[in-house]
Amino acid sequence: MERIMTAKTLFDKIWDAHVVKQVEGGPNVLYIDRHFIHEVTSPVAFLGLKNRGLKVYRPDQTTATPDHNVPTINQHLSIKDELSRNQVDMLKKNCDENGIVYHGLGTEGHGVVHIIGPEMGLTQPGMTIVCGDSHTSTHGAFGAIAFGIGTSEVEMVLASQCIMQPKPKKMRITVNGTLDKGVTAKDIALYIISKISTSGGTGHFIEYAGSAITSLSMEGRMTLCNLSIESGARGGMIAPDETTFNYVKGRQFAPKGEDWEKAMEKWAELKSDEGAVFDTEYTFDAADIEPMITYGTNPGMGIGVSQTIPTSEGLSGTDKTTYQKSLQYMGYHEGDAMKGKPVDFVFLGSCTNGRIEDFRQFAAFVKGKKKADNVTAWLVPGSKAVQNQIEAEGLVPILEEAGFELRQPGCSACLAMNDDKIPTGKYSVSTSNRNFEGRQGPGARTLLASPLTAAAAAVSGVIADPREMM
Repeated sequence: MERIMTAKTLFDKIWDAHVVKQVEGGPNVLYIDRHFIHEVTSPVAFLGLKNRGLKVYRPDQTTATPDHNVPTINQHLSIKDELSRNQVDMLKKNCDENGIVYHGLGTEGHGVVHIIGPEMGLTQPGMTIVCGDSHTSTHGAFGAIAFGIGTSEVEMVLASQCIMQPKPKKMRITVNGTLDKGVTAKDIALYIISKISTSGGTGHFIEYAGSAITSLSMEGRMTLCNLSIESGARGGMIAPDETTFNYVKGRQFAPKGEDWEKAMEKWAELKSDEGAVFDTEYTFDAADIEPMITYGTNPGMGIGVSQTIPTSEGLSGTDKTTYQKSLQYMGYHEGDAMKGKPVDFVFLGSCTNGRIEDFRQFAAFVKGKKKADNVTAWLVPGSKAVQNQIEAEGLVPILEEAGFELRQPGCSACLAMNDDKIPTGKYSVSTSNRNFEGRQGPGARTLLASPLTAAAAAVSGVIADPREMM
């Protein structure tokens, strides 16, 4: 009998290849290729192992770095905040006791956990990757299944190198066409979330496709996949191609020699088959996307920078109340134009936009201009490697001449877990991933944007359209 082959999605191919066991009527036992850990979600997991008399099963497949709680100035000094210092110290102690490679402050491998993995070549196509952090979806840019897990699941992976997970539904989001000048991967992501909402991806894993997606650099793809979680999805991914292979090749932990050739053959098969069925599909036109800015308290409350804040017409009950509460928190009103609104802080960094390409864009934009006097700017590289590259490429003098200073690697003002907090009531244009109430500090007001839109705000002192200043 002729064998009938069923068309598979990229997600199906990777997931099915990693299923160790199917629990009857329950989840899959999924093998994990790479586990990243940091200081926030790992201490309780290690304590659980210790209480059970267990060691880490495969320490060579776990990589550790502190990022959330670390300061971004004077990293050679002891961390002042006691809780933060204890968490960082505990991470190192746990790694030393279990034979896990630890990239500490000041070392060449240190940085935000989702930035150092790709830099070192630890993140590769076809892998399953987890971390106790929701933005693990970043690694999906390489054609990998990557998702965030909870503390109990961190313990599970440390103990067994496996995790129990129900198989998500599959969504494909296609963006075709050519992006306008000044429009970046960050704008694509914020546009998509504004269209499908922060719950539109719930229960799904997203595959991004289309000519506008394949035209993105690896940095851009990581930004896009990073924000998948903000639509409610478990993660996002992009089929690997020449752009992917060229990025991975030659990195520290990338396959070498014959192993590279074998890997290439295998990775070339990592794409959705023609006729593969997705549970949900969306298609967007790149021409409809302009530089985006958020105006509310979730990433779905975003509009083109030239547009006005939508009215609550058509909303009712709790939806209307929540919408109005969000605008009240931000100090904005229905129908307001975003352009021209004052800005107090600008933050360039995070696992969303802390890579070398982001700093190149920012530096190119501010070159020959000056930072507005009313703006405090925090420019934080996502890793020591990014910091070194910024310095090697001569971007520091450009930034300094424009009135900016470069800080040291860390999560920084993405979240209020370190010294870089936005003061109450102040407006921050941030290249990070979340704008919830208090995300950047109690009472802080966050506006998510791309590095270019952040640069435009930094030099003008107000929300501005970067296209008008390029």
